Amino acid sequence: MMRIIAGSRRGRNIFSVPKHKFVKPISARIRQSLFDILRPYVTGSFFLDLYAGVGTVGLEALSRGAAKAVFVEIDGLCLKTIEKNIEHLGFSENAKVLKADVLSGLKWLEHYSDYQGYDIVFFGPPYRTEENLPLSYSARTLELLAEGGILKASGLVVVQHHKKELVPAPAGVEWVRQEKYGDTLVDFFRLVK
Repeated sequence: MMRIIAGSRRGRNIFSVPKHKFVKPISARIRQSLFDILRPYVTGSFFLDLYAGVGTVGLEALSRGAAKAVFVEIDGLCLKTIEKNIEHLGFSENAKVLKADVLSGLKWLEHYSDYQGYDIVFFGPPYRTEENLPLSYSARTLELLAEGGILKASGLVVVQHHKKELVPAPAGVEWVRQEKYGDTLVDFFRLVK
């Protein structure tokens, strides 16, 4: 059973989907480390969780004081699970769940940040298909974020990806730091000032 690690909903359960759904939520260890790094930026932030799965990262952000979290997912069961988690944790006033294919573009998401932009964008797209073929969505998603102009000038983009997937910084974006957890890498990017 997954739980919220810290903040106002610390210790509360997070509902998941059956294992055969091929959704792999971020581990508690990576989530703890991620939010240790993001701690100075989370309170009062507009948080965007792409490829949200069951919403674990966005829910953790809300528990730790994010003002609003927007969850984008394409799978119907995952969307219902995110909505169930939001209601269960009492975040209905601070969360928006949207069904969309992230790779079809992101500019439209500016509306859900009240046209102010997002302070933090997190995404950890699936590494593999159900047939176990490698996927490489991270670099294209980062490009779409840069093109979409939906990140605040001071905002951070956090990308969780497999160590074999290369995620170069597109024009207008700079790489800040990287953390390694076994086969998983977490890269931090921001807009070039």
